[in-house]
Amino acid sequence: MQFKTLYGPVRSGRLGLSLGVDLLGKRICSLDCIYCEVGPTRVHTLERRAYMPARTILEELRSWNSQGLPRPEFITLGGLGEPCLNVEMEEIIAGSRTIFPEIPIAVLTNSTLLHDPAVRRELGATQVVLPSLDTLVPSEFVKINKPCSGVILDNITSGLLEFRERYAGRIFLEILLTRGINDSEENLARLREFIPRLKPDRVDVVTMTRPGASPLAEAVDEQTLTAWRTALRGATKEEGSQQPASSQSQGLAQGIAQGLATDAQRDLVLNSLRRRPQTIDQVREALSLDSAQTRALFADLAAQGAIQHARELGEDFFQVAP
Repeated sequence: MQFKTLYGPVRSGRLGLSLGVDLLGKRICSLDCIYCEVGPTRVHTLERRAYMPARTILEELRSWNSQGLPRPEFITLGGLGEPCLNVEMEEIIAGSRTIFPEIPIAVLTNSTLLHDPAVRRELGATQVVLPSLDTLVPSEFVKINKPCSGVILDNITSGLLEFRERYAGRIFLEILLTRGINDSEENLARLREFIPRLKPDRVDVVTMTRPGASPLAEAVDEQTLTAWRTALRGATKEEGSQQPASSQSQGLAQGIAQGLATDAQRDLVLNSLRRRPQTIDQVREALSLDSAQTRALFADLAAQGAIQHARELGEDFFQVAP
């Protein structure tokens, strides 16, 4: 079937081979971060609704399972916006665990709804939550994350702390730095004080590696990244690692290496590019594909007008054409 809500699998340093699930269907979010790789937020809201019905998502997960497509190491709820805005998230999590009982569930979140007890309870059924917290300086928060009305930075921090108190799973905190905006000494000092209180299982300090929503967003240099990672190292309990490709993904690679790219295999690539701009090598590594045949597949899709190319941050990115 043609998947509307599933994308990938995507190779992740934190989660290994991750099958993405889009709970929004459109760029619906409580923030409008200038670095966002899926583009500017179209619906800027804190309102929880069934933006993408649970029945649609679970039907696609059942189809993925029955077709014997690449078996991920994580089912990751995220997508084009903030997944916790989907009021049917609890049903989606429960259904995902029923369909893939042996595969853990992870949720990517911008942390803006963690002050809500209902959201904290729903997330309690997952194995990993990956919240973001780019800055604790209010002026920087407005500039980099551009929150909608009703989002309060103090609610984010208190929500994170309350969630940590009762959550039995792992928390992987992410901090994304942009040059001249949230890479300040004040932000670093506040995060150094806050993170030990949160006690995350892992802290990832990163910068932009893909085109952002605004030209104001620029990557920090490697020296800044190293300094921040060193300063926050005491709060990090785990080291990042790349997980081995699954046998199903290797089977997909063999098929493309033999020139046997099917419509289903093309759909996997298109679904991945629909949710995030990526280089050819990023897609190839995520799906463990043969290099020459992957480039031939991209050339074919570009010739058909299915994907388009852009040169950003010194690399060639591709995304699904409008």
